Formats: sequence, C-alpha cells, structure tokens
Amino acid sequence: MTETDSIAYDVVVLGGGPVGEVLADRTRAAGLTTAVVESELLGGECSYWACMPSKALLRPVIAQSEARHLPGLAEAVQGPLDTARVLARRNEVTKDWHDDGQVGWLDGIGADLYRGHGRLAGDRTVEVTGPDGTRKVLTARHAVAVCTGSRAVVPDLPGLDQVKPWTSREATSAQAAPGRLVVVGGGVVAAEMATAWQALGSRVTLLVRGKGLLNRMEPFVGEMVAKSLTEAGADVRTGTFVTSVTREDGTVVVVTDQGERIEADEILFATGRAPRSDDIGLETVGLEPGSWLATDDSLRVRGSEWLYAVGDINHRVLLTHQGKYQARIAGAAIATRASGSTEPDTGAWGAHAATADHGAVPQVVFTDPEAAAVGLSLAEAEQAGHRVRAVDYDISWTAGAYLYGEDYRGQARMVVDLEREILLGATFVGPGVSELIHSATVAVVGQVPISRLWHAVPSYPTISEVWLRLLETYRDS
Repeated sequence: MTETDSIAYDVVVLGGGPVGEVLADRTRAAGLTTAVVESELLGGECSYWACMPSKALLRPVIAQSEARHLPGLAEAVQGPLDTARVLARRNEVTKDWHDDGQVGWLDGIGADLYRGHGRLAGDRTVEVTGPDGTRKVLTARHAVAVCTGSRAVVPDLPGLDQVKPWTSREATSAQAAPGRLVVVGGGVVAAEMATAWQALGSRVTLLVRGKGLLNRMEPFVGEMVAKSLTEAGADVRTGTFVTSVTREDGTVVVVTDQGERIEADEILFATGRAPRSDDIGLETVGLEPGSWLATDDSLRVRGSEWLYAVGDINHRVLLTHQGKYQARIAGAAIATRASGSTEPDTGAWGAHAATADHGAVPQVVFTDPEAAAVGLSLAEAEQAGHRVRAVDYDISWTAGAYLYGEDYRGQARMVVDLEREILLGATFVGPGVSELIHSATVAVVGQVPISRLWHAVPSYPTISEVWLRLLETYRDS
C-alpha cells in the first residue's frame, strides 16, 4: 500500500451508476465540489447489465410481434429474428462494456472520478482503494451519498456455485442464445428475459413459485403476459419451485418440488435483489453491513446529518428512473442545506421530498404485450383503507387499437378514490401501452379531479382514447 492522500470535497458520491451520476450532476450544478467513487463501469447496472441491454434485446422482439399483426407487413416478417444482429446491436448499446463516454460526461460537469473500492471510514470520510492498491481518503464537508445499488440474489441451494447459474447480468450480456433455458422467477426480470430469449431462439421453461407472473401488478397483467409467452412456445409453470440444480456433462438438471426433472443448457435465477452494502464500511458509522439504508423523504439516512442513501440501496423503489428522481431530490436537498440560507422544503410534494415514492411510482414491463402501471393497484388501495372503485375497459374496443393491429388484446384499469374523485392508480397491458403511462402518472401525481380529466380530450384515432372510455365507464356505472 502506498502513501495515503487525503482530499476534501463538498460532496462524495459512493457509486457511479445512473443514480450517482444524476446526484453528482445536481450538486455540481449547485456549485459544490463533487467526487464520484466507482469500482466497476461508470454508468452502472442500468447502462451495462439491466435497462439498456435488456430493452435492446426486447425491442426487435416486440417490433416483430406487432408487425405480424399488420396485413401487408405480416408476410414480410414471418421468419425468425436475426439473433446475431440483435446481440450485436445490444453490444453497441452497451458500448461493448466500455465507459469512455460516461467518463467524458462526468469530466465535462467538473466532477472527479475515483476508480476503486470505496468504503466509509468514519464521519464524513470515504476511503478508496484503487486497482493498483493505492489508497486515497476523501472527506466531505457537507454530504456523503451512498448510491451503490443492489445485486441479484440466488437461492441457497447446495452446489449451485458449481452450476454457474445466470443472474440478470449474464442474461442481458450473453453472446449466444442457449438452446434450452430455464428461468426461475415470476417478476419483471423473469418475464422480460423469458420473452427475449424465447424469441431469440431458446426453448424457455419458466418456473414461477407463486400463482402467476408480475404479481405486484393487477392480476390480469400476469395472465395476459403468461398467455402470450405460452403462445410463443415457452413452457410456463406456476406454483412450483426448484429443490435442486446440478450440471452434468455441461447439461443443467433441475428438479422441482413436484419431482419433475428438467434439462437445460443454462438456468437464470431472477429471484430478487439484495443491497450492495456488505463491504462499504457501514459499521464505521454505526450501521449494519449488508443492510438496506432507511431514509427520510430528502433521502438522508435516518439519524444522520450528513449521510444520504439514494436509489436501490434505500429499498424505497428499485427502479432506475425512480432512483434518478431521488437523486434530483437529494442533490437539491444537499445544496440547500449546504447553503445554510434556508431550510429544505420537505413537506409532501416539496422540492426536497421524494413524495412520489409513496404512491405515484410508474413502471413499464417490456414484455409482449407490454405492461405499464402507476400508483396503487386495486388491492393496494383497499389495503391502505381507501374507498375505491376499479374501472375496467378493453383497450381493443378503441379505434386506435383497431388500427394498431389485428387481434389487438389489451386491458386498462383505473382506480378511483371515491372520496376525492381522483385517480390513485392506473394499469395498462397491451401493445404500445408504454407510451400511455406518463399521462397516467401526471394524473396521479397531480391528483387531477375526474371532473377536470373530462376536459383532457384524447386525439382520435389513438389508443389514448381509452382514457375517454374509462371516464365514460366510471360516469355510467
């Protein structure tokens, strides 16, 4: 180990994924000197192993599926996808897992990058051990922000490490389609990767422990996605779990609780996430290594005046866009507190409060069909004690859906608070619905009264006309 250097900054950001990048951008825009510490690629999970590569894999799948429902075009797209070209474009999207562009951007905003493993080392201090063993100590005048994210969890099955299973990282970065792929899980990663690899040439078996897919959304969403996967050739099995996995002469052998034996070339476990906090020095500031970090709505760790936890690490919402939202809020809160001239506005929907985390979170699942939701589901609203009504409408009955493609299948639901006559949530499933969700998000976040939504006229003939039909159904029921 070489001689220790000590450098002071206004803000030190531990973790250079999309959340850390946005936070650094906000603190630099406020004139605060900022250091970013990253042990892997600047840009993080989303850029290289999650959002971007997974959607690069899925976009051709969805485009081809939709094209096959358009007479005049369907005949031209009946063959299989060019898997090699899809994977090549995915590689382009990830810049072949090089972060030069991200580094240039960070340099452009005036933040300093420290490559290596960062650990808290007491009050307002981060120690960085570089790839060459060089150690630097960074001190923060105002804030340290932990933005280290989360990692995939695999079950504790004997011998699993010898099998070398896929997690989300391997699933999004594989350079060839396995002939047979077992996917274990029923959430977003499982559903999306089953969709992608089935279309790219794998024979997929999807093992779901629960009753269905995507159980955090309205029940009809998982039902439609499962039906589509089955029609595409995937074997979807619910109510089952894995009891053992071995690899015999290169073949993965899976045994389920029902005694079934399934052979595959690879197995993907999409069974949850854990915080990346086991080796970041939490014990030096009185926190438990390996734990999620609880925060207030300004993203400051509870009980601390200087430590912030932003993104997955706080376990509020494990979504990239929501983590970046938190980073904007936290950056503004840090800058305001650093100025000392005024108190942060941490009341509901204030400039320094991540209020949307509590009931206005949008999400899109890029399966075929797409699924999108924001706010509370019917079950969540009822469990929270709201007096609500669910209003459903078949999207295929809109003129826009009829034009979008033959045999359009889709469903919409809005959850109405009957006391205030505002939307608490909305869910859509069907081709193209990802572009509907922001209008729903605006309605939920803005708490727009139903009476005012009547005056938001959808253009004809678009799928957005489903909004009018939902409002009419609510009025007439």
